[in-house]
Amino acid sequence: MDAFALNCTLKDDGSRSSTDVLLDQIEAELAKLDVDMPRARVADLEVRPGVSADEGEGDDWPQLRRQILDADIFVLATPIWMGHPSSNAQRVLERLDAFISETDDRDQMATVDKVAMVAVVGNEDGAHHVGAELFQGLNDVGFTLAPGAMTYWVGEAMHAVDYQDLPETPDKTAQTTRAMVTNSVHLARTLADRPYPAVP
Repeated sequence: MDAFALNCTLKDDGSRSSTDVLLDQIEAELAKLDVDMPRARVADLEVRPGVSADEGEGDDWPQLRRQILDADIFVLATPIWMGHPSSNAQRVLERLDAFISETDDRDQMATVDKVAMVAVVGNEDGAHHVGAELFQGLNDVGFTLAPGAMTYWVGEAMHAVDYQDLPETPDKTAQTTRAMVTNSVHLARTLADRPYPAVP
């Protein structure tokens, strides 16, 4: 079983982000269940605007799309900006939109047997709002969500402490990450054995 993660941080200089830290923790929990999780950083690639599977020469989305389709679990990780997912996360949702019109011989979307997880970090309130936006988008394009399919951390309002600057992981965030990964891997293994049926 494999997972694939997209880091939607806005940092494009290779520097470490809090989103990286939360993805590291998800990756560690997945490894305990024998699930590998390669990842890519959207800011380092040319993901063109649009809603098709391929927006032409120079578009890096087709290779990301293939990695999403090859994985059993897709992890979408974003910081909070102005109370919303980052622009890179929104771009990913827009590009995933192509799955809506691409159905298989069951009349199901190609992503229907795949499980999605969400990871959110930020220094302001709004993680549940961001999760709701991403959940709806991921569900619209065919992904299945396990119970507790989001892990997150938000700092105190009006302060400047990043998740990556914390001396240790808060117990509640660690517990939420473990539960999300456990439930998602179970669901992905269940769907691998018993895929969704054809639409009558």
